[in-house]
Amino acid sequence: MTNEQIARINELYHKSKAEGLTPEEAKEQKMLRQAYIADIKRNVQSQIDNISFVNPDGSITPANAMKKKK
Repeated sequence: MTNEQIARINELYHKSKAEGLTPEEAKEQKMLRQAYIADIKRNVQSQIDNISFVNPDGSITPANAMKKKK
């Protein structure tokens, strides 16, 4: 997500509070918000994938392997 897209999300939010949005703008706002949330989910998953746990025996287990055990 680019800074321009984030700025547009904010612009549409402020316009919705001040005067309301046209149906096209509301659709654009929804699409941009969904893309923003998808980016956040990808970033969080990437961070989780890079976490490892050190077991009492000294071995290292990646976080995603712990999820598979359950």
